[in-house]
Order: sequence, then structure tokens, then C-alpha cells
Amino acid sequence: MIEVSGRGFGGKLFTKQGPLNLTSLNAHWHKGSRNRKGASVERKIRVLLGKVGLDSHDRGIKIVARFLRDAGMEVIYIGLRTTVKELVSAAVQEDVDVVGLSFLAGDHMILVPKVLTGLKAKGKNDVLVVVGGIIPKKHMPDLLALGVAKVFLPGTPPTEIIECIQAHV
Repeated sequence: MIEVSGRGFGGKLFTKQGPLNLTSLNAHWHKGSRNRKGASVERKIRVLLGKVGLDSHDRGIKIVARFLRDAGMEVIYIGLRTTVKELVSAAVQEDVDVVGLSFLAGDHMILVPKVLTGLKAKGKNDVLVVVGGIIPKKHMPDLLALGVAKVFLPGTPPTEIIECIQAHV
């Protein structure tokens, strides 16, 4: 598995092996695909994690990335200060099952609707969208009504996040 270590200059994604070719990775992983010998290959749950906007606090999302990876999921973390367009583009190119967004700066009520609209515009209606971070409880019903599957607050046990994703994908 190739782990994304962060976003490089010019919006390119980099791995430990160099620049990441999203298209070739997408072609490699498809549900029900077959290997070279014709045997069926089970596809891992693909999770795209991002920090949309100017929020630069990433400790929590990196912890989430690690325990999702340890649970057997393929995790793509696209880094800090990602635009909505970059996140949606990566979700489409990577053919992800889940998009996880982390917020601390209070801009979730502006950015989450834009992400959901962008995903729908690209035909990704089937992607599970989860949100985490410092989210006021009064905003949780609004986010759920917009189409967010679940909102995770600080202190949520890792098993709860893993089980939520596994139950919906």
C-alpha cells in the first residue's frame, strides 16, 4: 500500500516513493476486480481524509488516519489547507468509499455543504461523508440534514468510527 505523506507544491500529492499518480491507483482498485491469474480480489475500504479551508490543526486527523489504516482500510490523507475543488477531485480520481473531514476553525457550516454539493455534481452520491473535530452540538442536526452520515466529536473511541464506516460501506 502506498501511504500519502502530504500535499506537495502545485497541489500534487506525494508518497514516500515520489509523486502520486491518482489515475493509475484508481485503475488498480475496483470492487470485484481480478488479479493477473484471474482470481477475485477483495477491495479495501478506501477513505479520503482532508482538512478543507485554512485550518492547520492536523493532529487529530493523523491519529484517525492511523487507526483506520490499522483496521485494514486504505487511507489517503490529502493534507492541510485543501480546497473544496481539490478534495472533490481527489475523491473522484481515487474512487473512494468514504470522505472524512476534520474541522477546528469553525468553518464547517460553510465548507461541508460545498463539499457535499461538489461530490453530487461529480456523481459521487454514494460516498459516505463523515465529519469530526470541534463541532458545536447545535450544528450536528444541520450537518446530518445536509447529508453527513455521522459527526464525531473529540474523545470518540476509534472503534466507533471504524464500526460506523464498516457498517455503511
